[in-house]
Amino acid sequence: MTKFIYILFLLVLSLSSYAQRIYNVVDYGAVGNKTIDDAKAIQQAIDECSANGGGTVLLPANHTFMSGPLCLKSNVDLHLEATAVLLANPDEGIYKLSAFGENRGEGMMWIYANGADNISITGKGTIHGNGIAFMGKELDDSYELKPVTTFDPRPHVLTLTDVKNLTIRDITIRDGAYWTVHLIGCDGAVIDGISLLNNLKIRNGDGIDLDHSRNVRISNCHITSGDDCICLKNRREFEQYGPCHDITVTNCVMTSRSCAIKIGSENMDSIYNVVFDNCVITRSNRGLGIQNRDEGTVTDVMFSNIIMDCQLWSDVWWGKAEPIYVTSYPRANGNHKDANWRFPKGETVGRCGEVSRIYFNNIVANSENGCFVGGDIEGKVNNVHFSNVRLVRKKVTAYEGGAIDLRPCRDTQFMPTQGRAVTTQNVTGCTLDVVTEMTH
Repeated sequence: MTKFIYILFLLVLSLSSYAQRIYNVVDYGAVGNKTIDDAKAIQQAIDECSANGGGTVLLPANHTFMSGPLCLKSNVDLHLEATAVLLANPDEGIYKLSAFGENRGEGMMWIYANGADNISITGKGTIHGNGIAFMGKELDDSYELKPVTTFDPRPHVLTLTDVKNLTIRDITIRDGAYWTVHLIGCDGAVIDGISLLNNLKIRNGDGIDLDHSRNVRISNCHITSGDDCICLKNRREFEQYGPCHDITVTNCVMTSRSCAIKIGSENMDSIYNVVFDNCVITRSNRGLGIQNRDEGTVTDVMFSNIIMDCQLWSDVWWGKAEPIYVTSYPRANGNHKDANWRFPKGETVGRCGEVSRIYFNNIVANSENGCFVGGDIEGKVNNVHFSNVRLVRKKVTAYEGGAIDLRPCRDTQFMPTQGRAVTTQNVTGCTLDVVTEMTH
């Protein structure tokens, strides 16, 4: 009997301890009525949760919590119950922290973290970036961007810097006004089972950007983005975090007006040991792209078991329906403003690094265009290998094709294909056999 009472006591203590680890934002004064900014209450819950050693900050069901900027802290699981929505405040004036440090010309931060450990973002609820509220007028296949100079107030949805042991799971993230999930210098991240559903007409609406990050696993995600769905890069603003490497992406479905899976174009370091496998790409302007435009290198990358269809869109979007695109060309010359961020300090003329040991295995592509592999000088792009790549050429839009899009390139922006299945320039040591079919 005494033993039973002792076990019951431990159980009650355990349940009590667990209950104390739940920090419901409503208990901190959050209203969740779509109109009152709940940032102060949500931030208080996050701060207290982290200060007490960690736990779950809960956004309960059947509420829409409008919020300005939020800072995530160590050992916090931000959990949104089904039907809970965290909505970005549409007031441009409240976003003061740049997503790129001293470079304030490419958006601000909404939900962010810096130098934290053990952060999770989970649940069946929705993080809503309120993207259209920050756009100009609607055009045929895009939204017009509002004019900016050195300051762009559009908020990025998630900007997570130097975070170790990060998990983003099951959540829906939608309608970002700029980049959506940006990992900078992160180590050990898992992104699993999320629906990232951006408006296809919003420019710069990247899905997931891995920037100077390592040991990242992305799986089982559905991503629609006006810009790139998944992009690996090394931005110059964050060079202290070193190369981007040891990345796997599996079992994802993607749609993009730009490039569904892209490496580059910003790459001042090295990107290596990367695998993309078991993915489906639909209605994208470009399928699989390596777009090296800076001095960094891209090596040891494998794309396998991928089915895609690509089509032309207007030249607002980079790409000419190239299903596979492997390039290294120097970036277009900059002016003094651009030189602060696009080029090494004090320089305005770019240079580009090697792209090598790139593998494409078991690829099926339906597209309005062929593939392109090329570089500015002989051998800059080398050891690119296609194995069991099948291309079905089919015209499906009224846009003019027959070209390769090299933007942002210093010299020629567009190169004619002359109808080839694979157009090449200055490549060495490559096996580029493609089985091609033509349909009408």
